[in-house]
Amino acid sequence: MVVKDVRGRRRYIAFHVSLGIGKTILINRLQTQTSKVPYVVQCENGFAILRCEPSEMEKTIELMASLDPSWTSILTSGTLKTLRDRIPGLATPKKSPI
Repeated sequence: MVVKDVRGRRRYIAFHVSLGIGKTILINRLQTQTSKVPYVVQCENGFAILRCEPSEMEKTIELMASLDPSWTSILTSGTLKTLRDRIPGLATPKKSPI
């Protein structure tokens, strides 16, 4: 059985956001706009990654634009790895081998 069959498909959307915005601040601002808040995977260094259902992609992009019109979506992907590989500012530090 494939994991997608159990939990469904997901989309990860990368956004340019203001530099001073952190994950907690973004979550609080999203909660003021909607009751169903998309999951915030990461928010740092002027970038944010949100996870949503494929059917909710447009609503998620519109929601972020309603918070601040300068926040724009950069890339949408089915995997975090693809986003982090294509956008250098999203890369996570490599773990050193033990």
